[in-house]
Amino acid sequence: MPSLRDYRDRIKSVKSTRKITSAMKMVAASKLRRAQEQAEASQPYARSMSEMLARLASNVTITPSSPKLLAGTGSDQRHLLILVTADRGLCGGFNAYAVKALRQKITALQGAGKQVSIVCVGRKGRDLIRRDFGHLIIESFRDVFGKNVVEFAQAQKISEYVLALFEAGKFDVCSIVYNEFRSVLVQTPMTQQLIPFRAEEPRTPTKGKKAEEKPAVAVGGTSPYIFEPNEDEILSKLLPRNLSVQIYRSMLDSSAGEQAARMTAMDNATRNAGEMIKDLTLQYNRARQAYITKELIEIISGAEAV
Repeated sequence: MPSLRDYRDRIKSVKSTRKITSAMKMVAASKLRRAQEQAEASQPYARSMSEMLARLASNVTITPSSPKLLAGTGSDQRHLLILVTADRGLCGGFNAYAVKALRQKITALQGAGKQVSIVCVGRKGRDLIRRDFGHLIIESFRDVFGKNVVEFAQAQKISEYVLALFEAGKFDVCSIVYNEFRSVLVQTPMTQQLIPFRAEEPRTPTKGKKAEEKPAVAVGGTSPYIFEPNEDEILSKLLPRNLSVQIYRSMLDSSAGEQAARMTAMDNATRNAGEMIKDLTLQYNRARQAYITKELIEIISGAEAV
């Protein structure tokens, strides 16, 4: 049976842990507001960019001279997957959700006989998949989220690396896997194809919210607009930009989702620590009462013996 000192030390340790988790919750809450504003502001822009490119692409007949980012290489044998996670842990299952979606994607592709390579954005994703898929990782970008703000320059750096791989013929299809920020309590794993360009599919609204998002315009119809200069020239300029925008959007969503998940996880940890302190205090009082009772019995027994 633990001694009274053991109980006191354990209570003191849990109280210290509760102070840490409570402080981390407050820090995450303070960072969440700015990250959430950035993520929510980027989503309409990224969707509008995708819709505009879809309208442009609807007027284009795919030919060998069409931009490769739109037409592709003519094959889908080699796939590049970009995994976006956080650089730090202590945020519940946030990183694990994206990694699980990546594992499912890899399993499906390899089951179909495809070749897979991985680019990791964020330290935790690399650490989680390194044991099983370390041989597939060709590059890892760490410490790209910054302390307070996610910079577009970091997304552009990743985009330039991916474009260099594509120009070198290292892959045929590129997709990005990340946690889309829906709300403070909801972050949904998403897989989006970036190369060759594919218009976004309509998003399912979060439960309890009105469907504010419009479905993306599908490629295939005829756009009523007349473009100047021609569509191929516009697409050759906008498609690389769209790649950077979509990567930047996924990083913003990941940053906001990380802070939201950490705030929730630290809130739960703080509550659990409080419950544990109550239980330990109750056990301590019972042990103390038993110890005092034992001492009184020994004193009374000794007095009667005399």
